[in-house]
Amino acid sequence: MASSSLRSSQPASSNGGGGVGRSERQQRQTTSFSVRSKPAPPSATSRRSVTPTSRLPNSNSELQQDAGRVRVAVRARPRNDEDRVSDSDYGDSVEVQPELKRLKLRKNNWMSESYRFDEIFTETASQNRVYQVVAKPVVESVLNGYNGTVMAYGQTGTGKTYTLGRMGCDDASERGIMVRALEDIILSTAPESDTVEVSYLQLYMESIQDLLAPEKTNIPIHEDPKTGEVSLPGASVVRIKDLDHFLQLLQIGEANRHAANTNLNTESSRSHAILMVFIRRSVEEKSTDEIISQEKALRNGLPIIRRSKLLIVDLAGSERVDKSGSEGHLLEEAKFINLSLTSLGKCINALAENSPHIPTRDSKLTRLLRDSFGGTARTSLIITIGPSARHYAETSSTVMFGQRAMKIVNTVKLKEEFDYESQCRKLENQIDNLTADFERQLKLRDSKKYELERRLTEFQHSFAEAKENLITRSEFLEKENTRLELEMKDLLYELNIQKEHHDIMHDKVAQLEMSLEQGKQHQVDSSTYQKILADTTQMYEKKIAKLMKQLEDEHTRSGSKEDQLDAMRKLLTDSQKTIQQHEMEHSTYQKALADTTQMYERKIAELMEQLEDECSRFEDLNEQFNLAKKLRHQQSSMKGKKEIDELKVTLQDMKQLHELTLNEFQSLKSDYSDLSAEKAKLDEELQDVKQRLLAEEKKRKTLENELVMRKKDVPEKEDDFEDKKSYMKENIYKGSSTLGNPMGLHYSNPSRESLSSHRETPSSQRATIAKICEEVGLQKIVQLMTSEDLDVQTHAVKMVANLAAEDMNQEKIMEEGGLDALLMLLQSSQNTTILRVASGAIANLAMNEVNQGLIMSKGGAQLLAGTASKTNDPQTLRMVAGALANLCGNERLHMMLKEDGGIKALLEMARSGSSDVIAQVARGMANFAKCESRGTIQGHRKGHSLLLEDGALTWLISNSSTTSSSTKRHIELALCHLAQNEDNANDFIFSGGLKELVRISTESSREDIRNLAKKTLRLSPKFQTEIHAE
Repeated sequence: MASSSLRSSQPASSNGGGGVGRSERQQRQTTSFSVRSKPAPPSATSRRSVTPTSRLPNSNSELQQDAGRVRVAVRARPRNDEDRVSDSDYGDSVEVQPELKRLKLRKNNWMSESYRFDEIFTETASQNRVYQVVAKPVVESVLNGYNGTVMAYGQTGTGKTYTLGRMGCDDASERGIMVRALEDIILSTAPESDTVEVSYLQLYMESIQDLLAPEKTNIPIHEDPKTGEVSLPGASVVRIKDLDHFLQLLQIGEANRHAANTNLNTESSRSHAILMVFIRRSVEEKSTDEIISQEKALRNGLPIIRRSKLLIVDLAGSERVDKSGSEGHLLEEAKFINLSLTSLGKCINALAENSPHIPTRDSKLTRLLRDSFGGTARTSLIITIGPSARHYAETSSTVMFGQRAMKIVNTVKLKEEFDYESQCRKLENQIDNLTADFERQLKLRDSKKYELERRLTEFQHSFAEAKENLITRSEFLEKENTRLELEMKDLLYELNIQKEHHDIMHDKVAQLEMSLEQGKQHQVDSSTYQKILADTTQMYEKKIAKLMKQLEDEHTRSGSKEDQLDAMRKLLTDSQKTIQQHEMEHSTYQKALADTTQMYERKIAELMEQLEDECSRFEDLNEQFNLAKKLRHQQSSMKGKKEIDELKVTLQDMKQLHELTLNEFQSLKSDYSDLSAEKAKLDEELQDVKQRLLAEEKKRKTLENELVMRKKDVPEKEDDFEDKKSYMKENIYKGSSTLGNPMGLHYSNPSRESLSSHRETPSSQRATIAKICEEVGLQKIVQLMTSEDLDVQTHAVKMVANLAAEDMNQEKIMEEGGLDALLMLLQSSQNTTILRVASGAIANLAMNEVNQGLIMSKGGAQLLAGTASKTNDPQTLRMVAGALANLCGNERLHMMLKEDGGIKALLEMARSGSSDVIAQVARGMANFAKCESRGTIQGHRKGHSLLLEDGALTWLISNSSTTSSSTKRHIELALCHLAQNEDNANDFIFSGGLKELVRISTESSREDIRNLAKKTLRLSPKFQTEIHAE
């Protein structure tokens, strides 16, 4: 695109009129005032980088005359704790001279560069002074009808959002430019005639999103092909009522804005925020403006309004990935942020160098800001820098960006148009007058209407007389009709009586016929019933005889079962004798078998009792049946049938109960046979295990003999097998500890810290260890960890721990079964040295995400928790706590870690009182809480924190006042991240955590932690309600 597209006169807001006469209105209503007709050509010295102060005009009068140039101010951020610690060995790299409006950057002690800007703010400058100097002139221009832009640019963490978007809810003096600008605009406008509307947007990963309506995403940018005006038709526009209304909207937008925690800033903005303020003001007849409309005489009585637009842009901070530690999704966000800022820098360079092509279409950010740089808006830019010498390159790049922006000159234009709305109100008043005239004419017509109504009443009277005549006639006809209806009812009544008499006679005849037929049928049925009763009686007698035989058979069978039971008891006694030989190995099986035998004996006794009860019941039933047989001829046939049915049901119940008893006995017998088979199988497995153990013992003896031969070449001191790290190796570990961590958390390596506490290893000893590894092999060293010789076992574990400290050896150790051997030592060994070194080796392996999953799947957390419970050695506890803290940094392992007792073990180890152990416990809690907080924010985790279930919140609150700075920092981070989960709010309130969070927001030594605590308190409705209630 040509440069004219960015510098052409563009309307400040969307045209509010209709489509009729649009070109004519644009010619008559748009009044252009160019403050500077032609930018001054750059001098020959403007391209020199050594003396950049020569790039600006030399006098303040020229700055005042050049009102269209982009104004650039610099604000220096105060030093924080991290800057003081990291720059303790360096001098100040930034020197501000506010009285000379000069900034000096020192690269080293003998090289420095000086730059001049429109204004220089020191680290003590107030928010009000920044607003008065930077934004106040732009706001006044916007109120006078010009477009304006206020933008902040700088490295992440240097105070851009604090300068622009600070709401200052607690302290009004901390309010940023957004709140102060809207306060001045609201005070300077009249609600009756003027309107103030806002839109709040963010540019996130090249997608425009509405912060006031989060459901509106990917809003398109529309450009008018004729005027080149840029608009966002999909964005929501809200009319501002008062300052409180705007603060509510700003709070909603800040809550929906994307932010994340990086190494440089705990609340790093991940998107560009753009606040658009649309102002519509009416122009009075007696205008006192400096610039008077040239076409005021042509308005033909129509009032004039001015439409202006103010953009307040909070750019996301530029960052370097190697410093911010961004990875995964944060890395993608950083790419889009740096890409859009690069596109903006290209446009600034092209405008500063008067290039014929301005690449505004490379990014949506440059398309939105095309009117701010090289357009028709009055623009102020504030660049924020930090004092740290570590970020000299970023600070220098920010300063050069401001220097190039100062060369851009905009053509400021006034936007006026006819006020069709006020004219419409005047026309409405005229319509009201015409309506009054119309009503007067209606009164004249009312008199005519009265005459017509009089005539209508006369017609109504005549109609009433005719109606009365019709009523009398109808009454006579109704009386005649009722008389005829009564006569008809009498005739129908007599007819019904005769019909009923006929029906009664017919029913009597039918009943007589039915009784005759029933008598005949009864005689036939009685004879057949007697035959059936005799047959059924004989049938039941036969069945009872069969049941008696079956019962006798069951008695004989029960006797045989008792014999079988005696035989089984004998077998049990024999088996018990054989089991006693293996009593040490199968004690649990003996108890189970004895309990099962007793259960079977009890069941057999119960079955015998049931059989005896059934025999007695059968005899009683037999007697009852004989008695019923005697009484059969004395009682009626129906009663005898009922008793026989009852006996039949009783016999069937007895038969079913007997069958159930037999089935249970058979199942008991089968269970006993299965147990016997399992016992035989276990005996066979024991023999196999013994043979394998013998073979393993032979192998171990051969390995021990080899180790004895090798020990002659190895020093005998314990320090020779420790991990000795040089200064260069420590730097390698520090770099890899963050980059190799998949969750983006800071892991410390307690095992490496303890091993590095000894003196550095000489090169000859390191060569000896390497030679042993090459000659013996890692596989044999791992096998020596299972040796029965404690000295051999200790040296082998130390060698594996030394190898595990190197990332390149961890995969080999895992492949050769080193993890399994280490876990076995934690389970079986009672030696304090072996437990300490094995725990440190596992902590080294737990730095890798893949290794973390394998450790958890093999029960590593349970074994570490068991190790912590069986030792009181502070160094061993520190190693165990460090390993569990590393595992806490993987969100996918949290549930398994809790179920295996890892969280409880951490809290138990904290009771040891050792400061090093407590520091590792606090780090684990911080890692756990941070992963949970990230999962809650991303939406794939809900519910209370798992830490609260084990009482971690109480421990964190009670230890938050510790003297150790590292431990205190981890505890404060853990409390802030736990409080971000709204489901934990009630627990914080009832346990006193809310008061501790309030204390952290004001008293924490780290600014990023204080800001995180304030943000958590501000975004939680429950915390806000509780604070206000107090």
